[in-house]
Amino acid sequence: MPTPFPRPVTAEDGNPLLLTTTDAGTGAPRTTRLGHARHGGSLVVLASGPGPDRPAWYHDVLARPVVGVEIGTDSFEALAVPTAAPLPPGVVLERAEPEGWQGSAEVRTLADKLLEVHTWLREQVRQVRAETEAHFARRGAGAPAGLGLQIRQRCLAFCQALEFHHVSEDGHLFPGIARHHPGLADVFDRLAGEHRAIARVQADLAALLADLHIADPRRFRTELAAMSAELNAHLDHEEEALIPLLADVPWPPAGPPAAG
Repeated sequence: MPTPFPRPVTAEDGNPLLLTTTDAGTGAPRTTRLGHARHGGSLVVLASGPGPDRPAWYHDVLARPVVGVEIGTDSFEALAVPTAAPLPPGVVLERAEPEGWQGSAEVRTLADKLLEVHTWLREQVRQVRAETEAHFARRGAGAPAGLGLQIRQRCLAFCQALEFHHVSEDGHLFPGIARHHPGLADVFDRLAGEHRAIARVQADLAALLADLHIADPRRFRTELAAMSAELNAHLDHEEEALIPLLADVPWPPAGPPAAG
């Protein structure tokens, strides 16, 4: 018998849940005030309302599943996974970090920060591949639809984070370093080219994710393995080229000097 879906309520202290999504059309942040419930150890918000149309925030999380959650004084980043039948339309808010992720013990320089981000990306790929293998292994035995949705959202969240990382590097980090190290222009051109190549693999993977429940396991594994290999080679090359240059750059950056 399916677990009944809990009636959405506000938190015990009376605070609503503030959900910040990325607008699927414009890319701008959108914050929505929502009621919520707890289902097991997860937070749940419903996307039902008058009429058949889903609210705008629901369409946002289908495209960009990494969201911000705020309840009272507590705020965190989450992965939004659409609920599966027989539950009403809505999303379950899960931890965005890979399982077991604790982050770096100490981040003092920009080199440390870059390594932390790269480690997070590698762990995301590892978790996506592990969840995918579990899904394909169980699909023939009637795997729950929710697992496929979770993999889809985890993959899209990884692609969203990777895109943000590459845009930040191409737009800010690389130009800043190049001003002080003009002899590395060829290195940055190569890194930017690798970003474009990885983006093409991401696009192919996203197309497969649209029908994950019927995706051909061999093709999906091939695409995911290619992306994993290309990403890891890129991260290795980036670390080799950039870590020595960033080892003495403090992180977080120092703020502006106080007014006298």
